[in-house]
Amino acid sequence: MEIKITSLDYIHEAAREFIAGMGKATVFAFYGKMGAGKTTFIKAVCEELGVDDVITSPTFAIVNEYRSAKTDELIYHFDFYRIKKLEEVYDMGYEDYFYSRAICFLEWPELIEELLPENAVKVTIEEQADGTRSVTF
Repeated sequence: MEIKITSLDYIHEAAREFIAGMGKATVFAFYGKMGAGKTTFIKAVCEELGVDDVITSPTFAIVNEYRSAKTDELIYHFDFYRIKKLEEVYDMGYEDYFYSRAICFLEWPELIEELLPENAVKVTIEEQADGTRSVTF
């Protein structure tokens, strides 16, 4: 599936389209260059899922936990950019998150590729020459 984001004005529309295509999957690995819009898109998806909290990048915390006000389901947002060794991910108990059936959005999953569940959905966000974004999964 491919979703085009023509501008930030339409990001919530794109987020709703993404949610409609999520199916029963729970782990989503977001790939894209620095500045591609991974955090911004995940923020919009979380808002559309009913998260009322302030949604920020978990760059320093590694994981942020949110709860949907609509469904009461847990949503975990990871940013593995600062991970230097896989032992750090083992120590944080990644399995408890990835296999919890809660929704998990992962930024920089390439740094922990070997730990990703087999059924993780690969999501790629790319900036196009005209400044639009393409989200494929």
